[in-house]
Amino acid sequence: MPENKPPSTDLSHVRARVHEKQEDYRGYGFSKRQDDILKIFFDLAQEYDSLEDFYRTCVTVPGLCLDLDVRLYLFNRKLQKMELVCDSMNGFAAVWQPAPEPVRPELTPYRVGNSYFFPVLKKNCFPEEKEKRRYRCLSGLLEVLTNDGDLSEKNQLFFTKYAGRIAFRLHNRVIAQQNIDHLKFINNLVRDIEHNVIIPNMYFRYLFNQLRKKIRDLGELKETVLLMKENLNLEGEECQGVLNRISKLHQDLLEYHEEVQKQHANLSLFLESLFRKDHFAKGRLVLRPKKCLVEKAIIGPQLEYYAKRFQGRKIEIVRPSDMRDEEIPLMVDIGLLAQVYANLFSNAVKYTGEVVGLNGRIKKKMAYGRHYMPDAFGSGIAGVKFNVFTTGPHLSDEDGENIFSEGYRAAGSSSQSGSGHGLNFIKHVIEIHGGRVGYESTHGGNNFYFILPLPEKDD
Repeated sequence: MPENKPPSTDLSHVRARVHEKQEDYRGYGFSKRQDDILKIFFDLAQEYDSLEDFYRTCVTVPGLCLDLDVRLYLFNRKLQKMELVCDSMNGFAAVWQPAPEPVRPELTPYRVGNSYFFPVLKKNCFPEEKEKRRYRCLSGLLEVLTNDGDLSEKNQLFFTKYAGRIAFRLHNRVIAQQNIDHLKFINNLVRDIEHNVIIPNMYFRYLFNQLRKKIRDLGELKETVLLMKENLNLEGEECQGVLNRISKLHQDLLEYHEEVQKQHANLSLFLESLFRKDHFAKGRLVLRPKKCLVEKAIIGPQLEYYAKRFQGRKIEIVRPSDMRDEEIPLMVDIGLLAQVYANLFSNAVKYTGEVVGLNGRIKKKMAYGRHYMPDAFGSGIAGVKFNVFTTGPHLSDEDGENIFSEGYRAAGSSSQSGSGHGLNFIKHVIEIHGGRVGYESTHGGNNFYFILPLPEKDD
């Protein structure tokens, strides 16, 4: 895996922009009062939290400092028209009013009578894009009403730049508000998931137990009919046919019950580990570590879940002989680590290929295992390396370096469905466990691994 590169220490592009801005401001020739307006606006825009106070600040600062009436309009994209939001004389409009007829959405400054209008353009809306994107670039208009009907070119330049400051701050405010609304939605969604998914999902366990009882009752009925057949000396084909049907039904129900229960247990584990309140409240995956038998509690159930898919692809599974009851002293999040193996096995089903072995025979295999590394995280800091190996062509050097990156898909993977998210999810889960992930090409195939730290032994 590539190492994280330190941030560049090159300041040349920033220095160049500083010099450009110095030249720009010298060219503007703003007066002290105009400079003060920009400073006051910047300070108050930082001070007030609500959008309403921000709108009031936009019109009040130049209105008071220059003794002008200033109005702010925002473009309603749904209605495709301007609406009055706030003016320096009457304050914030609780119900936004349609702008009067002379006000029109334009991408360049214009004048109507004693009023000058300056467009509030969206951030990163470049001049060559304005006409093409038209009103998608426009956030609103700043109207400046003059007393004598005239505004000097220097003042027009100032208000053009001031409208730009509004645009930048407005963009950040809108994004911040969207993020707040998004977080509220996520928190409500978590409550909905708990109420409408997690709790009802627990009811299925009760239903499975009831179904199990009915299957047991059917088994007892089969024994009763068999006993009646023997006691009544019934040897007819019709009686034996009923017994055979009951036996077949009983066996089928047992198998279906086990399969459905297995699928439900796996789904429940994933639901409960992914939709925890703590994840959403803290904005990151939060571990619930427990000591467990890794092969028995985590790997085995996932391998059983994917066994039929491996069989369908004619992939031989090679199991280690020394892991089943091994008590590795690891504290791990069982649900999240189970999803790590689910992703690795899912990829193994899709990408395991045929190779020619040393004996000249074609093989197609998936193997997993682990080994201890006494200095995995530095001198005397031990870890355990878990791996999933698959036969097939090696990844390229570029693919090997980037395979755990978000959205990255290796060359040749386009024939298989996928989003490039699975291995990045693995990386994230292992790293919050304090471990690391990696890929290595080995004889006959590819090895995906992760290393988890062992807890330090108490003296």
